[in-house]
Amino acid sequence: MVAILGYSPQQITEAVQEMYTTVAERPSSPFHFPVGKQTLALLGYDARDTEPLPENVAASFAGVGNPFRAKALQPGDTALDIGAGAGNDTLIAGRKVGPDGKVIALDLTAAMTRKIRHNTAGRCPNVDVVQASAEQLPVATGSIDCITSNGALNLVPDKRRAIREMFRVLRPGGRLQLADVVINRPVNVDCDSDPRLWVECVVGATVEESLIAMLEDTGFEDIRVLNRLDYFAHSPSQQTREIARSFGAHSIELTARRADRTPGRLRQWLRPLHPRRWLADLHRRGLLGVATLLLALVSCYGALAAAGLLAALGVGLALDPGVWAGTIALFATFAAGFIAAGFRYHRSIGPTVFAMTGVALVLYALFVDYSVMTELTGFVVMIGAAARDLYLRRYEEARKLGLKGRGHT
Repeated sequence: MVAILGYSPQQITEAVQEMYTTVAERPSSPFHFPVGKQTLALLGYDARDTEPLPENVAASFAGVGNPFRAKALQPGDTALDIGAGAGNDTLIAGRKVGPDGKVIALDLTAAMTRKIRHNTAGRCPNVDVVQASAEQLPVATGSIDCITSNGALNLVPDKRRAIREMFRVLRPGGRLQLADVVINRPVNVDCDSDPRLWVECVVGATVEESLIAMLEDTGFEDIRVLNRLDYFAHSPSQQTREIARSFGAHSIELTARRADRTPGRLRQWLRPLHPRRWLADLHRRGLLGVATLLLALVSCYGALAAAGLLAALGVGLALDPGVWAGTIALFATFAAGFIAAGFRYHRSIGPTVFAMTGVALVLYALFVDYSVMTELTGFVVMIGAAARDLYLRRYEEARKLGLKGRGHT
């Protein structure tokens, strides 16, 4: 449930449907995530809400949190349960909105929707069941008072589109209560050799800050994280628990409110360009060393090339040697530090040694005895260190996901 490269949307959809068909039809099968009535208690559901649930519905519960902690549903509401699964949250929501309210249970998997229909037929007249994708909700614009979702968004390939759809179907001021899996840092390796990782392990979630940013960009307000849970600590798979710890995977419960209007196009364009966002993303992906090394190279050779070009055009450009050297040194030193920080991920001292050797050569050339060859050699050594650090980071991610050196458990 960790953003993975390499899958087509169709592969992801098929993998999700296959896995959750098994959850619906054979809930006692072994899974890499907790399933069943005991999970409802682990996640903090109120016993008064879960006791009336039919046994066969509770047995197929596969949520990751308790969205009802938000207390967003009101009597008389029209509610939409996205990723309804076997219908546990749908049935709870149906009682909360009461006979004057309505719940639309939406799920991607045919086996799950069949199970909901079977368990609500004749007993829950305020529940409608729809098989559809969260990326294209078959619901009228502005017709929903409250959306509830539990562990569905991390399984959706295009999360921005799904969030835009949530915004569209909610009325202005409508409420969202969401429980989902998030991570502290993204996965960057290709996993196209095993698309089942998307649903079996920590393969599909997004970084918590990125999820909140997507909600804000779309136009949700008053976004509050109500609870964080170590959901994967309850996984029966040791490998899944290890992967979750490695990427900081956990589940959150949050609430939000739909703004009165859609954000303007300028706001939608400018928000993702904020330096804080892309710097944070570079850091999470282990690319700050590469980025700052590029800045050092541009400061050194880019400025020199620009000065030469302007001189050829008859335009004089005076570079202050001290400021110039200081800028190069600053970026090179930062690059070496960021490369060295990779040690805590891959435990290899090689990139650190080469990065420090390279920056020492650059600094020696800049401030002690300038030599073009010494400076160039220093940068070449640093480029090698950055490339090696990046390779080791990716290799370690692949190993933890079971794609290098061992099979899945």
